[in-house]
Amino acid sequence: MLYDQAMRIGIDARTILFPETRDGMGNGHYTYQLIRHLLDMDSENEYVLFFDKETREKDIYKFQRENVKIVFYPFSEFGRFLPGIYNETLTSAVLARENLDVLHVTSSATRIPLSYRGRLVVTLHDMGVYVTPESFKKVKRTRLKAVKSMMALRADAVIAPSHIVASKIARTFGVSAAKMNVIPAGIDKRFFDAPREEMKRVVKKYGITKKYILFLGTIEPVKNVTRLLQAFALFQDERRKVRGKETSDYQLLIAGKPGWLSGDIKHFVSDLDLTRQVKFTGYVIGEELNALFHNAEFFVLPSLYEGFGSTVLEAFATGTPTIVSNVGSIPEIARDAAEMISPVDTKALAEAMMHFAADEKLRSTYRERGRERAEDFTWEKTAKDTLEVYQQVY
Repeated sequence: MLYDQAMRIGIDARTILFPETRDGMGNGHYTYQLIRHLLDMDSENEYVLFFDKETREKDIYKFQRENVKIVFYPFSEFGRFLPGIYNETLTSAVLARENLDVLHVTSSATRIPLSYRGRLVVTLHDMGVYVTPESFKKVKRTRLKAVKSMMALRADAVIAPSHIVASKIARTFGVSAAKMNVIPAGIDKRFFDAPREEMKRVVKKYGITKKYILFLGTIEPVKNVTRLLQAFALFQDERRKVRGKETSDYQLLIAGKPGWLSGDIKHFVSDLDLTRQVKFTGYVIGEELNALFHNAEFFVLPSLYEGFGSTVLEAFATGTPTIVSNVGSIPEIARDAAEMISPVDTKALAEAMMHFAADEKLRSTYRERGRERAEDFTWEKTAKDTLEVYQQVY
C-alpha cells in the first residue's frame, strides 16, 4: 500500500475503554477494532490516537507502534461539567497542535470543536433519534440531534454502516451523495469458534437450568424488551400445552447493560410471573458472550430500530438461529439468514419462537445461512475501505 505522501491521521478513541459507562458495546467496539486493523495493515501513514487523561497505560499498550502517537486530552473530567467550554478551548488546542491531515471522529458520543477547521471524517452509526425519538430522554434527544447535525454538515466525508442509515443522513441533513460512504462494521473472528470450557462455565455462572433463548443489547425502550417479554409469556404457555406439563423447557436470557427505563423491566417480569424463567446477566464481554451465543437454542432481537445490528452478525457467526425485526438496517444486513417479524406484533414473535423451538430443521437452515452471511463482514475490509476514505479526503 503505497502513497505519494504519508498522511497524519487523527482518530478520536475516547469511546473505546469504558464499556460499562459509555457506548463500548457498539461504537466503542467499532473504534477499537477499526484502529487495531488499520494499524495492522498500514505502517506508512502516521496515526495520532486521542484518549481521555483518565485512560490507564495498560489499556493502550496494544496500540503502540512506531507510526503511532498517543495523545491524552488534559483535564478531561472537566468535559462532564463544562462540555462546551472544554471542547472549544482545551480540545481545540490539542487538535491544532497535532497538525493533522485528517481527523476521524468515530462516534456522536464525542464531538469535535466548532473551531476545528481541518479535514474531517465522521462515522454516524444510526439515526434512531430521528426514527424513534420517543425511545430517548428529551435531553439526550436534543443533544444527539445537535451533535449529529453539526458533525454531518461539517464533515468532508461521512461514513454510515448501512445504506438505509446513509439515505436517512442524506435526507435529514442534505449531505451530498459524494460525501456519503457506506462501510459496514466487521465481525470478530473469535465468534466462529466455540469456547468449549467457557460454555460449561457460563451455564453454571448464570444459573441456566434449561434450554434458553438469548437476547443481547442495552436494556432500553428502542430494544423492545417489553414486547419480547410478552411474547415469551405467550411462548411459555404454548410450550406447556405442547409438552403436556406444568412447566416449560425454556428460559429467556437477557444479556446487556441497564439503560433508560430498565428498572421497569424487572417489575414487568414479575407482573408476568416470569421471575424464575427470565435471567438477567448484566453486561457481558469476551469469551463469556461467545459462549452464551454458542449455548443458546436461538437468538431474538425485536428492536424498534437498528442502525446496523452487530449482535445479529455475532449470532450468525456462532451458528445461532436468529429471529429479528424487519425494520431499520436489519433486513439489509441479515437478508435471508434470519426469520423476520414486525417488532410491534407480539403474537407473531411468539409464533416465530414456537416454530424455532419445535423445528430442528428450521433452526439448522438458519444456522447455515447465518454462518455464510457472517463471512461477508470482516474488520480487514472495514479498515481498508475507511483508509480509502481518508485518502480521498486528503
